[in-house]
Amino acid sequence: MPTRKYTYYDFTLSLCPECLKRIDAKIVFEEDKVYMLKRCPEHGNSKVLIADDVEYYKNIRNYNKPSETPYKFNTKTHYGCPYDCGLCPDHEQHSCLTVIEVTDRCNLSCPTCYACSSPSYGRHRTLEEIKTMLDTIVANEKEPDVVQISGGEPTIHPQFFEILDYAKSLPIKHLMLNTNGIKIAKDFEFAKRLASYTPDFEIYLQFDSFKKEVLENMRGANLLKIREQALEHLNALNLSTTLVVTLQKGSNDDEIGKIIDFALQQKCVRGVTLQPTQIAGRLENFNHQTDRITLTEVRRKILEQTTVFEEDDLIPVPCNPDALVMGYALKLDGEVFPLTRYINPTDLLDNSKNTIVYEQDEHLHGKMIELFSTGNSVEVANENLKSIMCCLPQIDAPELGYDNLFRMIIMQFIDAHNFDVRAIKKSCVHIVNKDNKIIPFETMNLFYRDDKLAYLQQLKNTLL
Repeated sequence: MPTRKYTYYDFTLSLCPECLKRIDAKIVFEEDKVYMLKRCPEHGNSKVLIADDVEYYKNIRNYNKPSETPYKFNTKTHYGCPYDCGLCPDHEQHSCLTVIEVTDRCNLSCPTCYACSSPSYGRHRTLEEIKTMLDTIVANEKEPDVVQISGGEPTIHPQFFEILDYAKSLPIKHLMLNTNGIKIAKDFEFAKRLASYTPDFEIYLQFDSFKKEVLENMRGANLLKIREQALEHLNALNLSTTLVVTLQKGSNDDEIGKIIDFALQQKCVRGVTLQPTQIAGRLENFNHQTDRITLTEVRRKILEQTTVFEEDDLIPVPCNPDALVMGYALKLDGEVFPLTRYINPTDLLDNSKNTIVYEQDEHLHGKMIELFSTGNSVEVANENLKSIMCCLPQIDAPELGYDNLFRMIIMQFIDAHNFDVRAIKKSCVHIVNKDNKIIPFETMNLFYRDDKLAYLQQLKNTLL
């Protein structure tokens, strides 16, 4: 009998990368890799690599926990996913992290920007518009886990601190500032004022590379000195910071280990987030066949390039296991102790028991006793060390504070090529649009930005 060269594994719904119409897709295993095969009646067949680790891909289905929905939905389900975003009642996950774009403007014109921001593009949102956007999040979530103030470049908004003041007046558990760091680097007094918004305030700092040519290709400028100066100021203030790395294959994926090791040496850094490039915005002509880097490739490169984490330390995040990987470590007296390996997988899928218990590691347990019995100086939190996002576990270490946490996250944003409706329905990273609807980040860039809305309506008309 004739035999196909691949092994059929699963079925899902995807999009044609050309016309964005919803089409059937097969998930197949071929030569130890995972591919999505699909066919558009108008634009023909397409094949995209979605993972280079078959066993990890199969294992993510074991990390799927019951959905936690928002208290309020903002649109009706009519055309089917992904054409009803807002959130519609068919969405399976509330907003673990919600982004507010307070401005379209930016002091850079990054070639990688998914929002096409620049010094001349768009406008600043008014303070009243921004307050309404924040109020929308609170109405949906009651006590939002993480709200990220973003742009454009939010620090150039003329009412920037008024925005932070209002956000801090709301029952938001953790507030983040997404920034390129230019203002922080150039103005220490500005950084000091940011530090006044602690606790539960964090900087989400672009940090893509140590190489001049990579920074110029990705950001349009050599920003290494800016990044170093920004971190000098943030370290001086011990202002909690996450380094966020936009990854491109063959560009900066060989620097993953170096960035992690560098981050571990910074007093203020609480973690690194690695984001494979999403094909959207200025990257619509990105070659998905040669330039795409998958979540599993990023995970493998972490293991290859640094000695900090092992296989069991980098596991799927249960709220959206297709798109998120997490790893935890404790920084104690100059040493780093990975923690995620001590998670009980059963407890991880139970919202009431989502805790890392590490006492079975004799070396780590002994280190904890030594640390506190010898009077070493460790800043103690007022409450147990806990995650900033509901989908990540708490740590059973009441003596330790957020200063001791190091969090490794891989966050993959799906685009039209690797679109999988199963992952989109579980998306927990959302964005508020100008109509005060809450949109999954991936579909926002595919359908719901101003220049795409007319075409979305055309697609909807074909479904009637």
